[in-house]
Amino acid sequence: MESYEVLRQAADGIGVKALAAELRLSSAMVYKWCQESNRDDPDASGARNPLDRLADIVRVTGSTDVVNWLCHQAGGFFVENPDLPGESLNLEMLTETQKLVEEFSRLLSTVTRSIEDDGFIEKDESKHIRQSWEQLKSSAEKFSVACEQGVYSANSNSRQEP
Repeated sequence: MESYEVLRQAADGIGVKALAAELRLSSAMVYKWCQESNRDDPDASGARNPLDRLADIVRVTGSTDVVNWLCHQAGGFFVENPDLPGESLNLEMLTETQKLVEEFSRLLSTVTRSIEDDGFIEKDESKHIRQSWEQLKSSAEKFSVACEQGVYSANSNSRQEP
């Protein structure tokens, strides 16, 4: 889905005028954000919208911190899709599954140690728990993508694109 389509869908939920009023922008600007924009066509009716600009910030800086911040504002967290090596990937499903279980076990051990020492999880301990959780989510995502791409299929030399 293109950025203008995402914005149009979001705006449709409350109405462009209500969204524009909340953002203290003109309805015309929000309508333009909800239309396809073409940098090469000066007569195109759409305008570069905030989603396009956010994507530019990520591309130019190479940092996903702004995306993570936005996800946090929406009540979640950003987890990058893993980079899977091309044809050199030779993983065993059982080994990868065991790695996930081990990482989950480490996370549980971290939580247990945090509570055992004084019955509470302190701020620095919660940071360590967060790091362990983020690593576990990334590993699980890598495993899921590998499954989707057919890495563990009977004919793993013919990987499928997701």
